[in-house]
Amino acid sequence: MLSTPILGFGNTLMTINQSNTPDSLQTKSANEISKYIESSTVEESIILETAISNRITDLSILAEYYYDISDTFFYNKGKTDRSRYYLNKAVSSAKTVGNDSILSKYFIAIGNTYLKDWENQKSLDYYNDALNIAAKYKNIKHQYSANSGIAIILKRMNELNRALDVCDDALKLIKKSKDKHTANHVRLYTIISEIHLDLEKYDSAIYYADNGLAISEPLDYAIGSIDLYTKKGIVALKTQERAKALQYFRKAEEIIITKDISQKKSILNLNYFFASTFREEKKYDQAISYLNNSISILEEKDTGNIRVLETYILLAECYTEIGETNKASYWYQKLNKLRDQFQEAKQQTISKIYNQDIDKLKGQIDQLKNEEIKQAYHKKMMFFILIVVCLILLFFVLKYFQKQKKNNLKFNQLIEKINQLESRENNDTKDFVIDDKKVKDVLNGLEKLEKQEYFLQTDCDLRSMAKKVKTNTTYLSKIIKKHKATNFNDYINELRIEYALKRLKNDKKFRSFSVKSIALEIGYKTDNSFTKHFKSKTGLNPSYYIKKIELQNEKF
Repeated sequence: MLSTPILGFGNTLMTINQSNTPDSLQTKSANEISKYIESSTVEESIILETAISNRITDLSILAEYYYDISDTFFYNKGKTDRSRYYLNKAVSSAKTVGNDSILSKYFIAIGNTYLKDWENQKSLDYYNDALNIAAKYKNIKHQYSANSGIAIILKRMNELNRALDVCDDALKLIKKSKDKHTANHVRLYTIISEIHLDLEKYDSAIYYADNGLAISEPLDYAIGSIDLYTKKGIVALKTQERAKALQYFRKAEEIIITKDISQKKSILNLNYFFASTFREEKKYDQAISYLNNSISILEEKDTGNIRVLETYILLAECYTEIGETNKASYWYQKLNKLRDQFQEAKQQTISKIYNQDIDKLKGQIDQLKNEEIKQAYHKKMMFFILIVVCLILLFFVLKYFQKQKKNNLKFNQLIEKINQLESRENNDTKDFVIDDKKVKDVLNGLEKLEKQEYFLQTDCDLRSMAKKVKTNTTYLSKIIKKHKATNFNDYINELRIEYALKRLKNDKKFRSFSVKSIALEIGYKTDNSFTKHFKSKTGLNPSYYIKKIELQNEKF
């Protein structure tokens, strides 16, 4: 880091502007000149860079100056373009003198700038280059740093188990390094906790969050503590402990305020989950306030961030709940455009990850070859691989046709079941023959709510339904278990999935919706939740069912 204080900054830049020469900087050290770059224009920075390079003839030292300028003045303040500019100058200087061992550090830093901008493919390229160099020079710190970045990208692509494998390797490395019990150790625990959150392994998420806090709080590492308290709040929110969730979120918010934190990622996450909590409590104005705070700090480059997409969705839902349809429509349009853009970028990165895995595997095979038997070995391996590939292809072709046959059978059975349900609904006039008037009233109330399709509401839960049928949650659960032969959650999921099956079969426009939109339409908050329950009930994916319905209609 640079430590020399800034002296005569305004006069120096004034002289630069007047003379357009570095002569006025002759009395300044390289450290002092570096400090001026933060507030300089692009034209002024070129003059300052020339002055620095005139003082430092050792290009390895000059490369470190450029790295410090990038990190201190630009990366930490979100100016990723200028941060990359100086990192590339560092790379160029290091390459010129053949100092390849330090390149992994610079490549990781460049990867971090692209990661912050959500340019996942470019970030992945630099992390992999850094990993190869770090492995070559046995640099443990750079290996776990690159792996941490790769784990974040894998998490973004929903490759969660692979992300955990990468994190496990990084955790083993960091525990052997000087960075044990430092901010870098906290960052890795934060990543691991977040992956367990996505896997819905809440005990593990809390375990790693607590491990991280045990390190971050004595270090007074504010960003780490903010993110980890947010993770603990999310777990509480997911487990329906909203009061506890708000306590953790307010701890994180207090750190942001007292430490004057401006890091966008932490603020966006905290605002989103504050808003999610208030939305569940039907405090829509408070939820909208937090979401608008996020909107106010967004820039164009932030649109690749999944949290921005989720912020748009939640904002649209909140406006819908309070009846402000124009505002709700505005945010739905914004999120639809952003969703398509994000999905395309995600698919490209997934392809990139698998291609790199294949390249890595090929490199490992090549290293095993013995030069003395290279030709013979190569021929044998090619023949063996050809046979194995043919067998694998044959296996997967057979499996594919077996699966198609099984899915077609399931689909036909499902259509027959739907037809029976529709026929029964047209002829069925339910009349509960039950002596207990209270039970009968509750069952009649449930039937009424079913006809009103109340189960399609996202806020349809045991408490709200009990209130509508004028009973308590415990009694309603018992009645559903006895007379519906299931628990409350399965009861609601079955109603939603049956509704989806019938509407998808009969409504062409509904079939044109995305899976995410269909999920929201029938009361699920995420497409993953909808897909899970749909497959559990039918044995098929929603996309497959929709495709088969379309093909069936085309035949007629």
